[in-house]
Amino acid sequence: MTNREREHATLSFLKPDERGSVEETFFPWTLTIERFVKEGLPQEIADNAFGLANNDNPEDERLKKYFNVSWGEGILKYEKYMGFDPVRRVSFILPFRRFNEEVIEETSDYVIKRDYTGKLIKCYKQNNLVEDYRYAVTCEDDWERLKEDGERELAKYYTDEIIEKVYGSLREGHQKGEYSVRMNIEGFFWTPRELMGIEPHLFAFYDQPELIHDINTFILEIYLDKLIKIMDIIPADVLYIMEDLSGKNGPMLSPELFDEFVGSYYKKLIPVLKSKGVRHVFVDTDGDFKKLIPNFIEAGVDGFLPMDVNAGMDIVAVRKEFPNLKFIGGFNKLCIAEGKEAIDREFERILPVIRQGGYIPGCDHQVAPSTSLENYRYYISKLKEAMSHAGEDL
Repeated sequence: MTNREREHATLSFLKPDERGSVEETFFPWTLTIERFVKEGLPQEIADNAFGLANNDNPEDERLKKYFNVSWGEGILKYEKYMGFDPVRRVSFILPFRRFNEEVIEETSDYVIKRDYTGKLIKCYKQNNLVEDYRYAVTCEDDWERLKEDGERELAKYYTDEIIEKVYGSLREGHQKGEYSVRMNIEGFFWTPRELMGIEPHLFAFYDQPELIHDINTFILEIYLDKLIKIMDIIPADVLYIMEDLSGKNGPMLSPELFDEFVGSYYKKLIPVLKSKGVRHVFVDTDGDFKKLIPNFIEAGVDGFLPMDVNAGMDIVAVRKEFPNLKFIGGFNKLCIAEGKEAIDREFERILPVIRQGGYIPGCDHQVAPSTSLENYRYYISKLKEAMSHAGEDL
């Protein structure tokens, strides 16, 4: 089987030849890689993970702003070195979500800067404290200006020629099955929250619903126009939508609000993605989102990552209630730092789901800096053993 075929079989409740896919949920945490280097990881491999190994041939700045595809090449090299199956991680950045960083105001006590998301932050010189000063969207006029900027960026950067130049370089390897493509996009809860801030965003569901709908309508239009063109070049094997709409105590919005402001847009987007060859549509949200799982399913979502164990997301229990739901992640990352016995116990806990299929185990978020390289290598070796059981109960 090719890597693409193995991943598809693993997530499709089939029994792959020899074993299921051995993959990690997310790209590595910078602090964790720095620790690994001190414990024996070659610096060259670390540079790949950091994206530093590509600096000899920097991409055109026009492309790096929204389509920094070379970053995923470095992650793939790092993960292959660590023993994972090749996964080519790519992203699609909305045209109003990247700003030039600049200083807005400076005094003897503080500096106010615009960060790359458009938010103003206040940095105090005496104690290195940083606080949010002003979000990119505080009113409808802010959004209209930002939307106009986004339309200009679309015309300037998101041309057919640039899309082909960036993503076309991955076509041959993807078609041969050398690697699967995992693409992340920003979702319909995530994006307004990032633009407005958490509390103003939640109030806006009631006070400014037209504004939220206008933002999400614009996002949908961009995806149905530009993202679809990328899928014609490299149809994602896994496309995951970043949302982060839940915390340890549950979702930040009701099922009714989800259906109106998030699910309704999924229903328009996901069928088109599937028609373009996207195999599995996942949602990335931390926290406890069990209450919203029926709404996600009804909106067309196939599965979830990373399945935050420490927020109560037990994949064994969730699978019993939703037998067709797919998972990536779900392995308690803190167990890896605790050592071999804890790692073994955690694999015993999730083994029933591995045997059922439709599941690629991985950490329930990025591997923590408290993890030693020795323990992480042991985790990977046990992951390979566990995936020999993938789909065996089918």
